[in-house]
Amino acid sequence: MSKSNIGLIGLSVMGSNLARNIANHNFTVSVYNRTKARTDEFNNEHGNPHLVPTYSYSEFVKSLELPRKIIIMVKAGSAVDDVIYDLLPHLEDGDIVIDAGNSFYKDTQRRYKELKAKKIQFVGMGVSGGEEGALKGPSIMPGGDRKAWMTIAPILKAIAAKDFSSKPCVTYIGNDGAGHYVKMIHNGIEYAVMELMAEGYIILKNIYGLTSPQIADIFETYYKGKLNSYLFEISLPVLRRKDDLTGKGYLLDHILDRAGNKGTGQWASVDALQRGTSITSITEAVFARYESAEKNDRLKLAKLYPKKSYSKKLPLKSFIPLLENALYVAMISAYAQGYNLIQKTATEEKWNVNIAEVTRIWEGGCIIRAKLLNVFHKAYTQSNLKNSALLAVPEIIKLMKRNMADLQTFVEVVGGSGVSIPGFTSALFYFQNMTNKETSANFIQGLRDYFGAHTYERTDRDGTFHTSWFE
Repeated sequence: MSKSNIGLIGLSVMGSNLARNIANHNFTVSVYNRTKARTDEFNNEHGNPHLVPTYSYSEFVKSLELPRKIIIMVKAGSAVDDVIYDLLPHLEDGDIVIDAGNSFYKDTQRRYKELKAKKIQFVGMGVSGGEEGALKGPSIMPGGDRKAWMTIAPILKAIAAKDFSSKPCVTYIGNDGAGHYVKMIHNGIEYAVMELMAEGYIILKNIYGLTSPQIADIFETYYKGKLNSYLFEISLPVLRRKDDLTGKGYLLDHILDRAGNKGTGQWASVDALQRGTSITSITEAVFARYESAEKNDRLKLAKLYPKKSYSKKLPLKSFIPLLENALYVAMISAYAQGYNLIQKTATEEKWNVNIAEVTRIWEGGCIIRAKLLNVFHKAYTQSNLKNSALLAVPEIIKLMKRNMADLQTFVEVVGGSGVSIPGFTSALFYFQNMTNKETSANFIQGLRDYFGAHTYERTDRDGTFHTSWFE
């Protein structure tokens, strides 16, 4: 009997859809789940000659061609370690284990080292696109063993989404944890973009009194223009959906304003702090979700601090294009922050990440896929600055100069409204700080030297200095 081309462990929604995607591209996939019932259910629902159900690790591993290629699609954390531990007795030198879950990159680095010592090739692979993407074509970010990447590349290229040039949205990211790291930053940018969109929504709702479908009409014009993206696309049915449960109004007006999170935004923020790099738009988006979770406290405090009505506002006709431009440059600022962190980490970890390629594979399949990504990719390609800071790329400089005044005006206009806009303000202040020739940090350093003898550098000569302030 012929062997399967690849195996997949974990038949949750993401795992089952990824297995079906692989099978739909005429690769034979052996599948395994820790519960027999789920394997049977999957087989009954999606029976396919290219899908081979197995019921033990031994049977699963024996069904695979050499070198064995095994995708693990289980919950991040100890569950991944458990599966690897159970697999190891059945594996041979040169077999390939691929963690395609949302694992923390430091766990991936550890597993890479442990399995390399056992002569097993390990790939930590970020996968973005949600349930639909897993089935129809995700953006795939593999890192780890480069030799393993060369072996699995034909399958990954077949199942990946396509970029704006119809090339597969997959590329080798870098050594050990690079793939999962880039996926983590992808998710952080996703937090920032969603926060900006949410702030735009609440301004139009609370300041201008618009209904959800009216806001959808505005967002649709954005979607058809330079803000064309998956997130704006899906915002339209979210805004227009009527509430079937009560039959009154729109569903969004009945959804509690308490946003969840799965930790990747926090991981990115903590990592940035540890590396001394600013990603304020991402971190503010994480904090905004935490603040939304404090619903009971917010209800009590809202009674103590009633908001005054906001009368000074631009005409809606003028505000709509202002918001569009503010969203545009604020999103560029958020991307610039994420890119900067990837590039700094890649240097420190010696990953040699190609930021232009990362930009390209985000053009399709992933949650943050957008027309803007194609703008970035073309800008990098045309300038031949494939790993430069985004804000230093000539075409991006033109865009920021053309639109930045609108973000500043937007923050000035909305800032006194009582509506919180941490996403917009952090994007503006990041840009201003990073493009200011001079900051106030000299004053801080003077204070630090006064109370703690922390020393300072001078503008007119090399070296470090300390002043005896008490003489």
